[in-house]
Amino acid sequence: MKRTLLALSLAVAFGAAPAAFAQTTPAPDTSTVNAPTATDGSDANGSSSGASRNQTAKVKQLSAIDVSAALDQSRNSLSPDTGSSQYVIDQKAIQQLPLGDSTPLNQVILQAPGVVQDSYGGVHVRGDHANLQYRINGVIIPESISGFGQTLDARTIQSVKLLDGALPAQYGLRTAAVVDIDTKSGHDLGNGGSVGITGGSYGTLNPNASLWGSNDRWSWFVTANYMENDVGIENPTPSKTPIHDHTNQVKGFGDISYLIDDNTRVSFMFGATNNRFDIPNNPDQTPQFGYLDVTNFNSADLNERQQEKTRFGVLSLQGKWGKTDYQVSVGQRYSSVGFDPDDIGDLMFNGVASTINRTNRADTLQADFSTPLGDSHTLRYGIYGEFERGNISNNSLVFPANPDGSQASTTPIAIYDATNLLARTYSAYLQDEWSIGDKWTVNYGVRGDRYELFRTESQLSPRFGVVYQATDSTTIHAGYSRYFTPPATEVIDDSNIARFAGTTNQLPSGGNNLPLSERSNYYDLGIQQQIGSTLTLGVDAYYRQVDRLQDEGQFGAARSYSNFNYDQGRIRGVEFTANYDNGPVTAYFNASFNRAMGKNVITGQYNFSPDELAYIYNNWIHLDHDQKLTSSGGITYSFDKATHVGADYIFGSGLRKDGDGVPNGASLPYYFQLNLNVGHDFTFDSVGTIKTQLALINALDRTYELRDGTGVGVGAPQFGPRRGIYLSLQKDFSF
Repeated sequence: MKRTLLALSLAVAFGAAPAAFAQTTPAPDTSTVNAPTATDGSDANGSSSGASRNQTAKVKQLSAIDVSAALDQSRNSLSPDTGSSQYVIDQKAIQQLPLGDSTPLNQVILQAPGVVQDSYGGVHVRGDHANLQYRINGVIIPESISGFGQTLDARTIQSVKLLDGALPAQYGLRTAAVVDIDTKSGHDLGNGGSVGITGGSYGTLNPNASLWGSNDRWSWFVTANYMENDVGIENPTPSKTPIHDHTNQVKGFGDISYLIDDNTRVSFMFGATNNRFDIPNNPDQTPQFGYLDVTNFNSADLNERQQEKTRFGVLSLQGKWGKTDYQVSVGQRYSSVGFDPDDIGDLMFNGVASTINRTNRADTLQADFSTPLGDSHTLRYGIYGEFERGNISNNSLVFPANPDGSQASTTPIAIYDATNLLARTYSAYLQDEWSIGDKWTVNYGVRGDRYELFRTESQLSPRFGVVYQATDSTTIHAGYSRYFTPPATEVIDDSNIARFAGTTNQLPSGGNNLPLSERSNYYDLGIQQQIGSTLTLGVDAYYRQVDRLQDEGQFGAARSYSNFNYDQGRIRGVEFTANYDNGPVTAYFNASFNRAMGKNVITGQYNFSPDELAYIYNNWIHLDHDQKLTSSGGITYSFDKATHVGADYIFGSGLRKDGDGVPNGASLPYYFQLNLNVGHDFTFDSVGTIKTQLALINALDRTYELRDGTGVGVGAPQFGPRRGIYLSLQKDFSF
């Protein structure tokens, strides 16, 4: 796995007072980066990234492939690398993961520093809950209700970058990290395709097919796959065989482009997913309510189900006009989640059975421009607009309740609640990348954001980042960013809680259920050191001081989230990364320390008990997704071009749980998961080369708990995967 990884993450607590720390290193011109990497704004020769961004490719009289490559470089120049930390994982590195191209995107991202795994495929970066921005070929795709990380197939990816820290003005709204994906292209791959299948433990079956090619000025890449298994959602018990946990998932993606001329390209990108889940059962639970004349129900027989759909399409015009590079895109993303309860079972265990449907449609306009000014300045500027329509309906069965909350009748009553949301987001930015001599690069700018929903909120956000190339092998960077983060419209639940008064679904407290936009100051400082030609080390420290800290929780049976705000938050940590690449051996290592705290819940209070609210009002608590220590790493040995063996691991000190009467007051036990794989390409005279890979997931079969069902916004216990073995077969072809 060729990982040009850099920003190693070790975590240090800084104390309560804000400290000026800016995250690890910016990155070089990514059009030449082809391995997982954490970079710092300089290329392999130590030159400034700003210089490479200002170079202009000559495209006249070139072939369609050369024109496409030049336009890719033109598109890359729209995005600055100064002031933020970047970690790159390329196609080769993904294929060397245990599951190869069958690896879900969230597990690919887990290889980056500071990324913590959670249940339902969720990930947290640097102590934030979700708040990830996804970009495909430079275009923002609004996250879906169920989490966009599970929508894309890794087979679409040429390379994926995780950018975090003090981001330049171009990046806003979702600021925990930017997942920036460059997709495969028919112009680069030639004419051909691929078919394959992955199968193994827990009834896993995952066939896939891709087709790519080009014809004169046209190019295309399309891929689709189907997946089913019996471990769709994390098991709520430590048993090896979950109960009622089947899933089937269909994903598809396509990118079609046409070269209008040597300086202009139009493309249409689209994707769709349809995922169905059985909600796994936890046996031997005791019913809390009676239903008519029924007094007992086997919790192993519950039949809850959830369906998640996402589809998106983007039309882009991209190219060069004089000295100015540009990309203008219009798009739409539709997302829905539908939860079907087990009416009798849910009523008897929870006192409520809700059929929940959430939909969200987002229309977007994005325009980015980059203009060089002389030899030392690059001006970047752009706008973004998003128009969202959200619909929420809850059709609930509940029991009447006495004033003390006890069940007053065994005959359920129906309550219907529906909400329509209409949100608008407007953004604009202006920034300058200034190269000062051979050693200094400064990126400074300002961003304006405006969000309209229940109220109008806005902010002007200054950004500043600097990179110092101390020596050919040592790079230091520092940055400051002011952030404005609107609530995630797709998970806002504006339910009328008064309708459930006097029922077994009466919420424990009242309060404001309309979330607020988060505002924060982010400081980051990092250093990268290259030792010889084989080893790269990095250390990065960060601190974030937050007002109206946003968080999300699963407060019901549906596997979807609702958001709320703490009045104050503070997040700090340190990351350490190392990368080794020498001949047949490549290896990487990440370690991070993080502390994420919040105080005083000011929205969504109805989801909390009065005792919880009273404690959090006067005391700082850990956020439920705060994990003190996190580490990942891996090693690959290639015997030759056809054969390799590898191993990787993830480690965590445990997410939070309630302890000693304190919300999120304790940690779950640490976990360690080791994965092994071996791959070999077999060549036959009749069919050519078939790629094979055998993976052993959780090779030590260690049982570990991600969640125990307690903690703020934690709805149920979840355990990590048990040992499983999987075989992948893949056949590429050309024509």
